[in-house]
Amino acid sequence: MSTKTNTSVAKLRTLRLVKMGMMIAISIALVYFIHFPIFPQVAFLEYDPADIPILIGTFALGPLAGLLLTVVTSIIQGLTVSAASGLYGILMHVIATSALVLTAGLIYARNKTRKNAVIALVCGTVAMVAVMFVANLIVTPMFMGVTVDVVLVLMPFILLFNLIKAGINSLVTFVLYKRISGFLHD
Repeated sequence: MSTKTNTSVAKLRTLRLVKMGMMIAISIALVYFIHFPIFPQVAFLEYDPADIPILIGTFALGPLAGLLLTVVTSIIQGLTVSAASGLYGILMHVIATSALVLTAGLIYARNKTRKNAVIALVCGTVAMVAVMFVANLIVTPMFMGVTVDVVLVLMPFILLFNLIKAGINSLVTFVLYKRISGFLHD
């Protein structure tokens, strides 16, 4: 490779990292400013729009970038603005958002049309709900010191919460993505 080609590749990689860093920063800022419980009975389940920039980044940069965005955002968020949830919050955020972005990202990457974006986001939402059903049965008892029976009592709220959160974030992503995607594409 020539020096000019190496420089171009390095610039593209740097630009990609800057874009990903920006999406992470936006995600963290959104959680800082917007988070609220959906159901008073389970106030610890708080809606936040953190997954919107992650989904947008996934659609623009690919599913692996979306996974990296998820992990980095979850760790930074869990150590700063959501520190009260600790390792449990970080782990559950990684699991939930990974299910959403990997499913949506893999489907959308095959055929980048509006129709396929809808299919990808719906499938990602369903995947997140399904994965969080299982994750809550396994992870929550370990971290929270409760029985599976307690988790099962809360499960209708957990499932509905994940459906609402992923649904809202997917809808907003669908509305915003095409308007800002030109800025994010490599």
